[in-house]
Amino acid sequence: MPEGVVRVRASNPSPLTLDGTNTYIAGGWVIDPGPDDPAHLDAVAAHGPFEGIVLTHSHYDHAEGAPALAARVGVEVASPRGGERVGPFEVIATPGHAPDHVSLVLGRVLFAGDTVLGEGSVFVGGEEGSMIAYLDSLRRLLELDLEAICPGHGPVVWEPHAKLEEYLAHRLERERLVVEALSAGAATRDELLDRAWSDVDFEAAPYLRFAAGLTLDAHLDKLSAEGPLRDEISRLR
Repeated sequence: MPEGVVRVRASNPSPLTLDGTNTYIAGGWVIDPGPDDPAHLDAVAAHGPFEGIVLTHSHYDHAEGAPALAARVGVEVASPRGGERVGPFEVIATPGHAPDHVSLVLGRVLFAGDTVLGEGSVFVGGEEGSMIAYLDSLRRLLELDLEAICPGHGPVVWEPHAKLEEYLAHRLERERLVVEALSAGAATRDELLDRAWSDVDFEAAPYLRFAAGLTLDAHLDKLSAEGPLRDEISRLR
C-alpha cells in the first residue's frame, strides 16, 4: 500500500468485483465502504475514528454499506462532483463506468473506484455506460502526476501512467476491430461480437458474451455520435 493508506477488502468476489471491493482509509476518511456486510464494516470501523466517508460512485458494491457505517461511526457521507474538494481529496470527474463516477486524489495517489482495476478491464456499457465519457476520463487522468492508483478492485497499480496508456490503447484497439468488422460487411450485432471479440472464448465463459455485447453497444453509440459510420450502424440487425 502507499504510505498512509489502509485497504480493507470486502468478501464479495465475482467476475466483475474480482477478489472483492477495496475499501480504503486515507487522510482520516473512508473511501467506498463497500457492501452492507457487518463483518466487512466491523473491519473498516476498527481503523477509526474517521472524519468522513466519501464515495467514488453509487453502485451498491461500493456504496451500500455507507449509511450503516456512517451511523455507526458518527460521520457524514459525501458523494462529490468533479472540481470539488472533500476533506483532503481533490475530486476528478471520471464518468464512463457510471455517470456519477469520480476519482479522488490525495498527494500523488489516485483512488480510482471503477475507472481503473488492478487487473483486467473496466466494464463500460449498459444504460449507465458511456465510451465517449470513459475515454475522456482516462485522458484526464493521464494528465496527473501519480505515484500509484488504488483501484476499486484488485491490487494497487504502481505504474499508473503505463496502466492508463494500456487502458486507452485497449479501448481504441477494440474500436478499431469494431470498425473493421463493420467495413467488412458485418450485418448483425452477433457478427460484430464474433469478429471484434474473436480473442474471447465465449463458450468457456458465456457471461462474457453478455458483457461484451453491452460494451459493443457503448462503442457503437460512440461511433454513431461521431458520424461517419452512423448509416452502417443504423442498419445492424
